[in-house]
Amino acid sequence: MSKLLIVESPSKAKTLKKYLGNKFDVLASYGHVRDLIPKTGAVETDNNFKMNYAIIERNSRHVDEIAKAVKKSDEVYLATDPDREGEAISWHILEILNEKKLTKDKLIKRVIFQEITKSAIEHAIEFPRDISMPLVNAQQARRALDYLVGFNLSPLLWKKIRRGLSAGRVQSPALRLIIEREIEIEKFISQEYWTIHLDSIKSKNKFQAKLIQLDNKKVEQFTITSKEQHESIVGKLLLESAGKTRVTRVEKKQRTRNPAPPFTTSTLQQESVRKLGFTTSRAMRIAQQLYEGIDIGSGTVGLITYMRTDSLTLSNEAMNQIRGYIQSNFDADYLPKTPIFYKTKSKNAQEAHEAIRPTDISRTPQSLVGKLSPEQFKLYEMIWKRSLASQMTPAKFDAVSVDLAIGSEANLFRATGQTLVFPGFIAIYTESLDDASNEDEDSLKLPPIETGEILTVDKIYGDQHFTEPPPRYSEASLVKSLEEYGIGRPSTYASIISTLQDREYVILDKKRFMPTDVGRVVNKFLTEHFTRYVDYDFTAGLESSLDEIAENNKEWVPLLKNFWDDFNKTIAEKSNIDRAEITQEAIHEDCPKCGKPLFSRLGRRGKFIGCSGYPDCDYTRNVNGDS
Repeated sequence: MSKLLIVESPSKAKTLKKYLGNKFDVLASYGHVRDLIPKTGAVETDNNFKMNYAIIERNSRHVDEIAKAVKKSDEVYLATDPDREGEAISWHILEILNEKKLTKDKLIKRVIFQEITKSAIEHAIEFPRDISMPLVNAQQARRALDYLVGFNLSPLLWKKIRRGLSAGRVQSPALRLIIEREIEIEKFISQEYWTIHLDSIKSKNKFQAKLIQLDNKKVEQFTITSKEQHESIVGKLLLESAGKTRVTRVEKKQRTRNPAPPFTTSTLQQESVRKLGFTTSRAMRIAQQLYEGIDIGSGTVGLITYMRTDSLTLSNEAMNQIRGYIQSNFDADYLPKTPIFYKTKSKNAQEAHEAIRPTDISRTPQSLVGKLSPEQFKLYEMIWKRSLASQMTPAKFDAVSVDLAIGSEANLFRATGQTLVFPGFIAIYTESLDDASNEDEDSLKLPPIETGEILTVDKIYGDQHFTEPPPRYSEASLVKSLEEYGIGRPSTYASIISTLQDREYVILDKKRFMPTDVGRVVNKFLTEHFTRYVDYDFTAGLESSLDEIAENNKEWVPLLKNFWDDFNKTIAEKSNIDRAEITQEAIHEDCPKCGKPLFSRLGRRGKFIGCSGYPDCDYTRNVNGDS
């Protein structure tokens, strides 16, 4: 009896063939086999949203090979990825086989596995299922929505702004996030404030305390706002102290810090950007290589579980394996009494997958030195460490807070410090933070101090500060915000970010996103005229509806109808907008050449100032003032 297994990628096929041997033929579809026809009418909005597909030309050869192999096979297993896209690819392959009348008297089943290991594959083949139409319909609804937005809104941008632009259901709200942050930065007015500090010495150890109370009043951020005010306060405190300060309170607490959960797609992308300096696209590309299989000398092996997931769950088998590794390689204090379970907080978490983890925790990064490329090694090591750390005990700190009085207790300084007393998971892994530096765990040690002690004041001084605007988005912080708002799927974030850059809506400046003039004009047009469709809640609501379709709790055609009826009306209304209304703005200044009003306009190379009297008057200048 001949058996055929079909997957997406040739590298995945190669790994599976190694495990399945001669029992199966294994073929790759090389990704999607069909897509919507690239022209008007691909989604028939007046015919119950019928979707018209065609075989993707570059993959037609692979479709023919699959069809040929199916003819010779008795059993066909569709083993594409375990998500909506994978389900849809399997469905499209089956549809093509049905059209070619190749399915009669054949067993055709869907199999899914979260990792490419011998046991996972054998288990999947032993328990096959039918194709899940709710998952397929959720993917079709998403594809139809993206087509309806892109195919109808992008041409409007071409007419009203310039050719080659695009709008998208997820791409446009992402652009809005970046531009709103930029506007916030531009409008930001910096404010001066001062903090006052006291340096003291105990047992040859210098430490610093910060003024928290002045004349019995709490010191807030803007209590001291000028150099003169700060000098007056420092002078007063120096005089009152007479070189001494009294310890009025010492509070000691034990503080714990818990490990971060294992990786999801979103957190893997964020940490890859922060810790490894990867782009989100690069992180996903390398993760795919690790998932699909790499030759490590003993043959091709899938090293990590499926990398498109919202889940924080570890399988019981993986949990036991990780706990066993900790028990064998660390002191007993590093292993919690019971396994640690994590609950997902993301707004629109999808089907039940596993978190991203190594397929075998005993395959240490050290054992793979020289067998992976440098990038593959870095990513595998990070996934391995995070997975291991997620099941370890918390780190423990001794935290100390000391209050120091000057003169009476009307003026108080506070010193805080902490000492790492037990590393727990920190022995393996610490999570990075965006827009913040990771302090050394022991950087704030205080010497032993007792209540009632009189200490010497080394100096009292002020530090000048200015409030800072919020930072521009990095790839990591943009991914985090998109997930928090429930915009799009983490598996699509890398391609969304690439599209924003390819369309020249944003550029990276010092690894931060800065909108271009074109990006601003497109965003202004969309937020003013298609407000609902770049609204964060509306976009997240659509995402939730797609989840409901996937769970078989909602029909997909009514969702498309509701969306299309309003969207189509808006497109018709806005097609009559004058191009000048979008691409130019009055700057309330007259032309020095002819006296007519000047406007800021969008040209091929960005914004410039031009005369409203054009073509009779040809006065122009750069936005920065050069004629």
